Formats: sequence, C-alpha cells, structure tokens
Amino acid sequence: MKNARFREKLKWVPRLVYFDENDYLREKARDKKKIQALIDEAEHLFINEDDSNERFFLAGTMGNLYRVIGKLNRSIGYLNVSLEIAKENKDLTKEIIATIRLGESLKYANKHAKALTLFEQALHTAYENDAAYIDFAFQHKGKCLMEMGQYEEAMEAFQDALTIRSSKGNQELVESTEQAILYLESTKI
Repeated sequence: MKNARFREKLKWVPRLVYFDENDYLREKARDKKKIQALIDEAEHLFINEDDSNERFFLAGTMGNLYRVIGKLNRSIGYLNVSLEIAKENKDLTKEIIATIRLGESLKYANKHAKALTLFEQALHTAYENDAAYIDFAFQHKGKCLMEMGQYEEAMEAFQDALTIRSSKGNQELVESTEQAILYLESTKI
C-alpha cells in the first residue's frame, strides 16, 4: 500500500482529537503541533504523488486535519481538491465522502446554509445510486441543523442515521449518533 508509513501514523489521530461538548460536539485538537506535523508530511507526499487515489486520500486527510486545528480556509481548499479528484475519476462513493467532508468544514466556518446544501446533495447522490455513507450524511446534516437551532429537523436526521447505523451493527457509529442525540436533547432545553 502506498504511503503505508503515513497511514500507520494516522491511526493515532483519534488520540489527538476530542469532541468538544461545549461547542456542538465539534472535533478539536488536543495537540495542534502533532497534527500540524502530520499535515506537513501529507503535503510533502501530496506534492510528489501522481496516483489519483492517493491524491484523493491525502487531500481529504489534510482537509480534515486542517479543520480540526481550525485552519478552515486551508481545509476547504484541500477538500475542494479531493472533491474535484473524485468527480474527475467519476467515483461516486468518493464524491459523497468529499462532499460530506467539505460540508463539515463549511459548517465549522459558520457557513451553515452552504454546508446543509452539501449534506443534502450527498444524501441525494447516495440514495440515487444506492451508495454507502447515507448515515454519515444524515449525522452531519443533523449536527448542522442543531447548530442552526432547527432541533426537530436535527433529531429527525439523527434518528435516520441511528436506524441505518443500528442495522449496520457498528457500535462505535451507533454510540456517536446516540451521543449527538443526547447532546441535542440537553441543548434544546
């Protein structure tokens, strides 16, 4: 696997981030310097990479990591690159993933309406093509709606995500959605 050493380092990212319970469960960095070091390595790999699948992976990774450390313009830039790569390759699954990621960064940039449009677009594409990641689109749509104060619609999106995730049997994803539901219930009181 190309960039195997870098991918191995990324396994530590969950220990470097947390979901901020004081800020709508947004992902934040515990250690910005370590995350920046990963970004720097990814940028070096990206510059020297010709394979479009690896470029998609690296651009998406940098976009997500830049979002976590709060460098949203860089995040949005790289996520647009990953979306373009997916579209060029006519890879709908990657297009859905990139669309959701870009929506999430736009949400962090407080561009909620644009983010919501992208989550809806991801849902539409996934449903029309019987593709994966519908639960992720619902989850992120729910978080966006929650931040917009549209609590009933947010709960509906979370419930849709939970139904799909429960049927998949992935307990980690189920717990993530249950956490979002509990947060929403505590927020709207």
